[in-house]
Amino acid sequence: MEPPTSSRLNSRKRRKDGSGPNGATELDGIPPKMSRRSLGLREPAPFSDEVEIDYSKPYIRVTYEEAVRGTPLDRPVRVYADGIFDLFHSGHARALMQAKNLFPNTYLIVGVCSDELTHNFKGFTVMNENERYDAVQHCRYVDEVVRNAPWTLTPEFLAEHRIDFVAHDDIPYSSAGSDDVYKHIKEAGMFAPTQRTEGISTSDIITRIVRDYDVYARRNLQRGYTAKELNVSFINEKKYHLQERVDKVKKRVKDVEEKSKEFVQKVEEKSIDLIQKWEEKSREFIGNFLEMFGPEGALKHMLKEGKGRMLQAISPKQSPSSSPTHDRSPSPTFRWPFSTKTPPSSPANRSRNESAVTYDISEDEED
Repeated sequence: MEPPTSSRLNSRKRRKDGSGPNGATELDGIPPKMSRRSLGLREPAPFSDEVEIDYSKPYIRVTYEEAVRGTPLDRPVRVYADGIFDLFHSGHARALMQAKNLFPNTYLIVGVCSDELTHNFKGFTVMNENERYDAVQHCRYVDEVVRNAPWTLTPEFLAEHRIDFVAHDDIPYSSAGSDDVYKHIKEAGMFAPTQRTEGISTSDIITRIVRDYDVYARRNLQRGYTAKELNVSFINEKKYHLQERVDKVKKRVKDVEEKSKEFVQKVEEKSIDLIQKWEEKSREFIGNFLEMFGPEGALKHMLKEGKGRMLQAISPKQSPSSSPTHDRSPSPTFRWPFSTKTPPSSPANRSRNESAVTYDISEDEED
């Protein structure tokens, strides 16, 4: 065990020579922090009758200034905190955490009162003393547990456990015929105050259970506890079973309603999507229709173009009157055989051929 101790001392020496947090040194009044004993971090805290104490060394209590400044590693500040610790909760753990952090090097001893003492001075507990001992043992801030702790701390008890300071909230605790059981501790300068955690206490938890007794009774009946174990009468047992069935029916109805709401919501979402798509398609259809059949649509231009082509095909353009006419050579007339008359001709050809020379077939016959 010597090498680790020497290394820790060397590290402390280096921190002394160098600067501390935010560049401060020991001369600035900030004491160097030392590592703490933390037996409760890896295993349950031991009981006081299981821990060996070296009584050969004299017990010299440290002052508050010495404790704040920091004590050697082999001499931690022994802080004592006591209580009932029934239904151990976060308020208890926070109080013990504050007691553990009172000084840089703290050894926390926690005293737990027995059932007999608690029932006489305070009242009935939910957890028995063994359960309460075990709960405190498994708190990470506790280094040692004192079973059957005294209700009022005597000088003999403080000397036996070599206690330097007693940690508790500063509110006067009246009990056992005294206005404040920690009055003599405060007068001796051994009291170290802690803060209570608001909103959580053993009495608050018990009040919640009493207020919602029917709910917890029904829950435990459903989980297999008997009516005798819960101190529930036959009529109340049947009433709780009936209420449980009614609640199941209500839950089913509620589930059906939620599912139907989800279905209706999905249908509405789909219908909205369909309506939006239909509106988009209708706008597109109307736009296309107007482009084709509107006042300035493509159909009107097509009809105009078709009408122009039809008119052009029906009445083609006439040739200009000033254009010169080409005279054609007269074509010979044909005389029908065995006839002295010429063949009939059209009126147009007749006017053209009036001055033309006619050839008589009889001349050819004579030849």
